[in-house]
Amino acid sequence: MQRRFNAFVPIFSSHALSTTPSNALALIAADMAEVDRVIAQRLDSGVPLVGTVSQYIISAGGKRIRPALLLLMAGALGYTDSQRHNLAAVVEFIHTATLLHDDVVDESTLRRGRPTANESFGNPASVLVGDFLYSRAFQMMVDSGEMRVMEVLAEATNVIAEGEVLQLMNMHDASLDEAGYLRVIRSKTAKLFEASTRLAAILAKSSPDVEAACADYGQALGTAFQVIDDVLDYDGDAKELGKNLGDDLREGKNTLPLIIAMQRGTPAQRQTIQSAIENGEMEALAEIVEIVRSTGALDATRAAASAEAERAIAALSILPTGPYREAMHALAAQLLDRRN
Repeated sequence: MQRRFNAFVPIFSSHALSTTPSNALALIAADMAEVDRVIAQRLDSGVPLVGTVSQYIISAGGKRIRPALLLLMAGALGYTDSQRHNLAAVVEFIHTATLLHDDVVDESTLRRGRPTANESFGNPASVLVGDFLYSRAFQMMVDSGEMRVMEVLAEATNVIAEGEVLQLMNMHDASLDEAGYLRVIRSKTAKLFEASTRLAAILAKSSPDVEAACADYGQALGTAFQVIDDVLDYDGDAKELGKNLGDDLREGKNTLPLIIAMQRGTPAQRQTIQSAIENGEMEALAEIVEIVRSTGALDATRAAASAEAERAIAALSILPTGPYREAMHALAAQLLDRRN
């Protein structure tokens, strides 16, 4: 099967990694099982619809990357207390809440290959259960007894909300530049990656330098992850992705592949993309996909993600050597070879 993240191959070929992404996740398999137990326990509610909707979206699959990063970073720092499982569940709850709200705002109908929660249960239920997950997450973070933990998660949740509003403001704006695009994804997506890895350092009572490096790793990896997600909207397979191709264009989102294509394309090509963004037009999707490919915008976007992955790997140099650090290196180098 064709690789979708070829930009990583020349950059990391010299590392000869012995750890693959699968092995990296196997390293924390027992921890992830405990996180699943915590999630199931804390989803319990006296209101049946809360549990039904929550279980629906959480059981839909996904890589659980954010809790996995927290656990891997905790392992690298030698932190073994059970509080890591509680906070890993917290970041998954916050992420799930954002998905519920995102799909309502974006009017999405498909996620991970099946109908979204709002499609199945309606917008009101999705919004209110998302609110439940946020409030449950804040109940759980108090269990840590660490004011710094609460400070980081409160800030992350606030920044994510700001990122959502920024994205809403940027809808149908064909003039959005790369700096504006990065501001959105570093708020909306990368912030929770960053918080996940920072939390591990806080739990382990690491030095400020180590904490900053852990946060840098998470932010860079989260940025690369979202950039590649935006590539796949124009270079993916709907069945593999579990979402509708061209959804970003339908929603009027101006993402990096389109920004670069407009910079490099002819005036006519630029006008075609601009019109589609401003009006949410899907009729020209096939033509726009061809423009994005012919201008080299996909390769340029992958190169931008590759640079973020290199930044993530550089941040790991401060950590002790060992299987956990190698696992996070492997994730940065290879996990973003993703099709869904």
